[in-house]
Amino acid sequence: MEIKDQTVLVTGANRGLGRHFVTELLDRGAAKVYATARNPEPVDVPEAVPLRLDVTDDASVQAAAAAAGDVTLLINNAGVATLSSFIGSDLANARHEMEVNFWGSLRTVRAFAPILNRNRGGAILNVLSQSAFRAFGFADTYGAAKAAAWQLTNGVRLELAGQGTQVTALAMALVDTDMSAWAKREQGWSLADPADVVRAALDTRPSACCWTSRCSAGSRPA
Repeated sequence: MEIKDQTVLVTGANRGLGRHFVTELLDRGAAKVYATARNPEPVDVPEAVPLRLDVTDDASVQAAAAAAGDVTLLINNAGVATLSSFIGSDLANARHEMEVNFWGSLRTVRAFAPILNRNRGGAILNVLSQSAFRAFGFADTYGAAKAAAWQLTNGVRLELAGQGTQVTALAMALVDTDMSAWAKREQGWSLADPADVVRAALDTRPSACCWTSRCSAGSRPA
C-alpha cells in the first residue's frame, strides 16, 4: 500500500514500536496519523493526532471509530506480554493477554472495517510475533494470543476481500522496546532495531526479523 496521503490509525502509539510507526508514517507522507493509546497525553509527535483508545473497552473503540471516520489504514499494534507459562502462572495473565492481543484487535477490525469500506477499501496491518508459531517454555500464553491474532488476520482477509481491504500481519522476533527490555537486561540478547522493523513492515517485504502473513509456510520464523 502506498503510504503517501493515507489516513492512518495506530493503536498503542504512545511509545515503543507504535511511536516508530507514527514517525515513519509521517516521514512517508501520510496525510494524517491518529496516535492512539489508553492515555494519549504522552504522545509527543507534534504532527500526530492524539486519540484516546482502550482496545479492551467496546465503548472506547466505538468512540474512536466515530472520531476517525477518515481512516484508510488501521495498524493494530497495541499489545501486552506478561511472560507467563501455561502451567505455572496465574490464569489472569493469559486472559489479559488474550483480551488485548486478540480481542482488542478483533474489536478494532470490526469497528473500522465499515470505515475502510466507505474509504475505498484501505488496509489493515496486525502486529504479531514469531511466538505465534513456536513455543519457548515461557511466555507461551502470549504466543497463544498472537496465534489467535494470526488466525484472525487470515480469516479477516477472506471476509474483507470483497470490499478490497488488504489485510496483512507483521511477525517479529524480539525488538528493542520496553516490552522486551527483560531480554536485554536479564539475558543479554541482541534485539532488533524497531525503526528497521517498522520500515520493513511498511515496505511489506520479509526480512530476518519481519514476516507478513502472506508468506508461505516455509517463510515463517524458524
